[in-house]
Amino acid sequence: MNALQHTFDEKRGTGVDEAHAHAWRGRFPRNEIISLLDVNRPFNLAESTSQDLTVGALLDLAGLDGIRNLKLGYGTSAGSLALREAIAEGCGVPAEQIITTQGTALGLFLLAFEVCRPGDEAVLATPCFPPSRDCLLGAGVDVRDIKLSFEQGYRLDLQHIEASLSSKTKLVSLASPQNPAGVQTSRADIEKLLVLMERHSPEAILFVDETYREAAYGDNAVANSFAALDARIVTGASVSKALGAPGLRTGWLTVADGDLRARLTVAKMNTVISGSVLDETLATVLLRHREGVFAPRRQLLAHALKELAQWCESERERIEWVRPDAGALCCVRLRAEAFDEAAVSRFWDLLPGRDLQLASGAWFGESSRVFRLGFGYLPPARLQPALSALSLVLDAAAA
Repeated sequence: MNALQHTFDEKRGTGVDEAHAHAWRGRFPRNEIISLLDVNRPFNLAESTSQDLTVGALLDLAGLDGIRNLKLGYGTSAGSLALREAIAEGCGVPAEQIITTQGTALGLFLLAFEVCRPGDEAVLATPCFPPSRDCLLGAGVDVRDIKLSFEQGYRLDLQHIEASLSSKTKLVSLASPQNPAGVQTSRADIEKLLVLMERHSPEAILFVDETYREAAYGDNAVANSFAALDARIVTGASVSKALGAPGLRTGWLTVADGDLRARLTVAKMNTVISGSVLDETLATVLLRHREGVFAPRRQLLAHALKELAQWCESERERIEWVRPDAGALCCVRLRAEAFDEAAVSRFWDLLPGRDLQLASGAWFGESSRVFRLGFGYLPPARLQPALSALSLVLDAAAA
């Protein structure tokens, strides 16, 4: 990957070279994170998921004996009741408040498309997963970015958010834990944010992406969902990240307001009609066995995070990091005193030669000096060699 491909639009995090950006005519901005679907190098530290679940492991779970008799007709508009009941158990809300979607990003797109009209605004905490921003743009919403600071550990900046709220604000969007940083937002900050929204944007909905919430470390407590905290909150999540099943394409929204829920169900019907009955059946069994699936994954994440912390300490003169609260991901930054801009470009150019893959911070709305490092995707025996290879790249880039 050459230096030109890393001339990112740092404000929008598109990851597109300038000439390509001017030529792009899509309604959804192009972002180079799409490359992760096409490239998977041996030392893949770019992925943000836990290790991929296999079909065999899923079929070994109890409850799939009758799958041969599953009829492949249309699913229901809101999603299968069995799946919504399994989701509800983990979110602490009634099953009737849940709508299934093909991933969390589709849920946010439908939410933005339904609650916002031309001239309305969405306030978005960044850095963020690119579709979290780009699906808002695709829905025609004016987006006001609230850039959180690496120096402040990507903690929510309520003062900055308050300054961006107005009567035009119809949606406030954030993730907890965040992607790319893995940093959680506290209940106290969410409650303060709701007060600010009531004061400045009384018609606004608060969307909280909780995709990584259950990806805790070892025996650490799992944060409670915000789904039942307030009727103005819509949460989204999926089986993709913490459970390692992105191929099932099964996510959901929790929506307390009955009118909004009905409108979203109609919006879903008019875009994808329904979810895949096969995917929803498999996801239901997976969620019913969530604790048995999570337990070993959380131990693996805890061990991987310990290895990563040791590596970060050994490289502290060249890099700095924000330690994550949950999830299989974190943000690392090349120190300015060790790497000038030319060295940053060399760093990215050298990665493929060491079979390494990282996710540039510019994809998420950060600078290319920052990268998202995924520490849960590689098998345990491959993580340390990958980090060692990364140290060699740092050596060569700084030379």
